[in-house]
Amino acid sequence: MSTAREFNFDGLVGPSHNYAGLSFGNVASFNNVKSVSNPREAALQGLAKMRALAARGFAQALLPPQRRPNFALLRSVGFTGSDAGIIARAFKQAPSILACAYSASPMWTANAATVSPSSDTADGRVHFTAANLNSKLHRSHEHLQTGRTLRAVFQNPDHFTVHDALPGTPAFGDEGAANHTRLCAQHGAAGVEMFVYGRVEFDANAPAPKRFPARQTLEASQAVARLHGLHDQRVVYLQQNPDVIDHGVFHNDVIAVGNGNVLFYHQQAFADEAAGLTALRRALADVGAELQAVRVDADAVSVQDAVTSYLFNSQLLSKPSGKMALVVPQECHENPAVARYLQSLIESGGAIDELISFDLRQSMRNGGGPACLRLRVVLTEAESAAMHQGVVMTEQLYESLVVWVEKHYRDRLSPADLADPGLALEVQVALDRLREILGLAGLYAFY
Repeated sequence: MSTAREFNFDGLVGPSHNYAGLSFGNVASFNNVKSVSNPREAALQGLAKMRALAARGFAQALLPPQRRPNFALLRSVGFTGSDAGIIARAFKQAPSILACAYSASPMWTANAATVSPSSDTADGRVHFTAANLNSKLHRSHEHLQTGRTLRAVFQNPDHFTVHDALPGTPAFGDEGAANHTRLCAQHGAAGVEMFVYGRVEFDANAPAPKRFPARQTLEASQAVARLHGLHDQRVVYLQQNPDVIDHGVFHNDVIAVGNGNVLFYHQQAFADEAAGLTALRRALADVGAELQAVRVDADAVSVQDAVTSYLFNSQLLSKPSGKMALVVPQECHENPAVARYLQSLIESGGAIDELISFDLRQSMRNGGGPACLRLRVVLTEAESAAMHQGVVMTEQLYESLVVWVEKHYRDRLSPADLADPGLALEVQVALDRLREILGLAGLYAFY
């Protein structure tokens, strides 16, 4: 078994962070549609989280925002002319499409890709598959830049393989790590990869939600497992409970989170809880680990309370003591039922013995909590040395990025502001400077 650490790559919030309500099925996003956002505050909140966790000794890095607006999207649907002319016509004729082109949703890097560490893969390399995110227009183009970003950060082919996104058809709807959890005895040991899907494309009789769309298919999950060269006996596929999808649980990471051998989940998370746990226990036994299932009963925390507080959209982080810290949004302390449950959880003497909370309201209002903001990448010492070091969070990088945000980000962005061609120029100038700070010179070359 090799020694490895789990890095959390948080998405750096982009300068065009706004509330357009583009994600049907995401209750928080819809509830705040067309309200005024604060991109500067959003970025600073995210950076504060990264800095605090890095200072605690957790391995922390970041992924940069994508350039906005996405002129390639706008041109592909018939808008032509100068950049300013395209923005003006799009705002007049199709403001929702312009909002899609300006979306800062790449900040939620849990949707960037699915990642399998080298200890799980047949060729002994870390594998990434960029998520196609084809269920939403504003996210369906992200995988092009995501792939380029991942290849820029993880360049060394001896250690890393970055796969292109799956075909962008309904059969292969893929939302990345938001529907993927890895369980293991230790990060450097072989693990079990759990894929959670919402529907089955080629089985019309399979259960499916009725109100909101199921974004992840079984077929996509199976394809990623094949691409990564995972061992069949160490992969478990679980179906998400269709009823909780219809309550606003658009990804599994809104209702369950795992780390090490601990699965922290809601009673109603899965379509067949008993069969799922049995499959996980059997697979974990194959790698010498024993599942610790921390089940939150519905009479303690309702699905509605879980969704509004984002209790499960949290991070479980392994501490040197062998215990785990649960990183939650501030909203968890403001929900009475969730706050009571968390107090009892910490007092229980179980695997989770600490709460760490952050103010992430700007992200939360758009439907993304701590877990949405990070992509988990398990790396050995050699692999971490081989990746691009400019994205690793340090105190110096934090200070540089705070200065950068305060110079380039607006503190107010309304839907009408997307018509301002000056915003596009501001984003371009900001990201040109960011490339220099991170040492990723060619990051946005294809735009």
